[in-house]
Amino acid sequence: MATLYTQQDKNIHKTWFLMAVFLVVIVGLGWFIGYYYNNNGILYVAIIFSVLMNFASYFWSDKIVLSMSGAKPADHDTYTDLYHIVENLSITAGLPMPKVYIVDDPSPNAFATGRNKEHAVVAVTTGLLQILNKSELEGVIAHELSHIGNRDILLSTVVVVLVGFISILANIFIRGGMGGKRDNEKGGGLIMIIGVIFIILSPIVAKLIQLAISRKREFLADADGALLTRYPEGLASALEKISGANIPMKNANNATAHLFISNPFGGAGIAKGIGNLFSTHPPVQARVEALLGNK
Repeated sequence: MATLYTQQDKNIHKTWFLMAVFLVVIVGLGWFIGYYYNNNGILYVAIIFSVLMNFASYFWSDKIVLSMSGAKPADHDTYTDLYHIVENLSITAGLPMPKVYIVDDPSPNAFATGRNKEHAVVAVTTGLLQILNKSELEGVIAHELSHIGNRDILLSTVVVVLVGFISILANIFIRGGMGGKRDNEKGGGLIMIIGVIFIILSPIVAKLIQLAISRKREFLADADGALLTRYPEGLASALEKISGANIPMKNANNATAHLFISNPFGGAGIAKGIGNLFSTHPPVQARVEALLGNK
């Protein structure tokens, strides 16, 4: 039977697996380019770079996420009620008090980030604070704290850096292959073809990696959050309000979209029909029904 601890172990294993895959991909690319140019130094650079990127994604990805989202530390005096809610629910959950951040954005949303519970951050938008009452806000915070307790945040945060870099690497590679002049016309054509393949495959690879962060984690965090507050109606109501607002975030980004409690692109970014299979978030209605026991 799956438990909180098996979920934590799965997330840790997925994180290390993702880092290993990233290492292999970058080293493989370095080997190919080094072989093509008959320069072994490129391979060594690729190995060093991939190790450093894994290191950076583990220790600094939360700072990268906060910067990309425009999040700033929340002033305790200004957001006293928010601090008290986070503090009280952290005690109830048996977690250290996470840092509290604010995103100045009218779109109602929230996310958690960090490599572990000792270095966790909970961030909410100003729009969220404006439309939710206390019980609804408690439901959202409990949901985010559940992500911290389940160790979802390590995997989710590392993905931002590694997936983003895969896309950047593909763009750089194709531009170099198509725009650079080479002595060997045939070889230049080969590099161009490989670059085109990277361009085609990189979004697919990035999406598959994001889907590795199963949408079940949202249902699990909803359920755990409801147990934490003992009031599932609060989170259900919050999800309905967030979804109903339909306001895209100013700094919405595909790389960080999976971190948020709701799709940061608003209604325009919500996939329909078969497209829902490739969404990082389950449908809001399904989450509400699961919380209220109407399924």
